[in-house]
Amino acid sequence: MTQVLGWATLFLLLNLVAGLWRVARGPTAADRMLAALLFGSTTVAVLLIMAEWMAMPALRSVALLFVMLASIVTIAFFGLPAGDDER
Repeated sequence: MTQVLGWATLFLLLNLVAGLWRVARGPTAADRMLAALLFGSTTVAVLLIMAEWMAMPALRSVALLFVMLASIVTIAFFGLPAGDDER
């Protein structure tokens, strides 16, 4: 079971690298925002796996904090008026 959790964590970290590429090269601001939301959800998944793997329940609280931050960022992004930077 420990080995599966390690591989799952590695897979999710590779997803973060792919998302980082999307943030750097995203054609529009919405693409970049979606990639940033991917960071948030993947980070939560990594933290939850690590909490179980390392028997550190405090990481679950950190994961909840990331969920709250991702929600706030999403609301802030869609609450902003559209500008000319929609490239």
